[in-house]
Amino acid sequence: MRGFKKFLMQGNLIVISVGLVVATAFSTLIKAFTDNLVTPLVNAAAGSGHNGKHEGLGWTVNGQRLNLGMFISAIVYFVIFMAAVYFVLVVPYRTYMKRRGTPVFGDPDPTKTCPECLSSDLAVGAKKCPHCASALAA
Repeated sequence: MRGFKKFLMQGNLIVISVGLVVATAFSTLIKAFTDNLVTPLVNAAAGSGHNGKHEGLGWTVNGQRLNLGMFISAIVYFVIFMAAVYFVLVVPYRTYMKRRGTPVFGDPDPTKTCPECLSSDLAVGAKKCPHCASALAA
């Protein structure tokens, strides 16, 4: 039990747990936004269906409804959710960790380009191109 308690109290696990709870709360909020505002607006653009019944944007094929409005709503939901997670969780966490001296989600290592084959994924300190085997300047 002592090992399990130590595992649960690790800092990274706590941060991940809090992030998961916050992400779930954002997910619920954004789902309500897309279900109650975005989907009705997309469906309103399609007009009303037969007999005044509002079917929304989509088609009926052999009795099965292909609901394009709900698909567009899901795309909007995903984009808003990921933007919220990025700006509310990732950016502040990156700033906090940078202040502590531990950069996360940082810029990739610099690279250089091979003059012979034009491969641009070479490490700055590489002396030989792994793609064409030509010698590189230091």
